[in-house]
Formats: sequence, C-alpha cells, structure tokens
Amino acid sequence: MKFTPTKLPEVIVIEPDVHQDDRGFFLESYQEKKYQAGGISTRFVQDNHSNSVKNTLRGLHTQIKQPQGKLIRIIEGEVFDVAVDIRPNSPTFKNWVSVMLSQQNFKQIYIPPGFAHGFCVLSDNAQFEYKCTDYYDPTDELTILWSDPDINIDWPITEPILSDKDINAPLLSEVLDILPR
Repeated sequence: MKFTPTKLPEVIVIEPDVHQDDRGFFLESYQEKKYQAGGISTRFVQDNHSNSVKNTLRGLHTQIKQPQGKLIRIIEGEVFDVAVDIRPNSPTFKNWVSVMLSQQNFKQIYIPPGFAHGFCVLSDNAQFEYKCTDYYDPTDELTILWSDPDINIDWPITEPILSDKDINAPLLSEVLDILPR
C-alpha cells in the first residue's frame, strides 16, 4: 500500500495493492497494521454506505463535539472528494484538497477529525463507503456552505443537486465561534 500525505499533511491518500487478472481483482480495503504504519493509527467505530446520482454534491459536513475522521473509498462510479481544514488555529485553516476517487483507481482518502468533508458525483451513479472514528450524532452536525467564497473550492460541476441542508448552510465565517480551538 502507498500512503501519500497531501498539501494538508494530515489528509492522506491511500493506494492499495490491487491484484488483477482475467477473473477480476482482489485488494485489502483496510488492514490495521498497514494503516498504522502509513500514519493512520485511529480506531474506526462505524461504517457508512451512500449512493448518489450524477451531479449530487454533499457537503461540507463535520461534527463539532464528536468530530469524525473518515476513511473513504468508492466501490462504484467516480467522485471529486474534498477535505477542508476548519481548525481556526491551524496554519492551513480554510485550505482544501481534493482527490478523484473511483472504482477504477481504487484510491482512498483519510480525512482526520477537524476537517469538513464534501464530494460531488461525476459518474451516472456512485456507491460511497467510509469508516468513521466516532459515531454520527445528528444534533452535533455542522454544514458549511459548499460554495463559500472564503474557501473557494473549484468544484468540477456547475449545477449541483443539493439537499435543503446543503443549500441553506452558513458560511464558515458565520460559525467560527462554535468551532473547537
């Protein structure tokens, strides 16, 4: 497995060893010792699976009191996946990184606690699986506007399909006072 830190060093792209032949492929999607050696030594407590259609944009989501780290992979389709540093005291505050995740490239991304996460679907459909380091708590969730000009994400779609929650989300500057320091 190859573990590559991004320009936000805590955010890591993982490229598993894929064994392919005429029958198909095999890979380890997670192996604790290898991930620890690659810099991801956290415990995962919950797995999630979502399905989205083309041009769906979900995010930017985080939790405040129970921040979740996420280990993300795509099992069908292709997505543009984004992590945003929302830690006010961080030298990379408001910076973001993206990675294309697809069933063809088998890449994963680890997004640690303290970052907001979002993605948009580029294929007709995408099956999205991720492990979380803490339990989901809907009362603790925070959504930041996906198009916040202070973050300025260069999304590859122009007319996203959004939930009401994502449409009506506040700007990062409007929620600074509730972010952990």
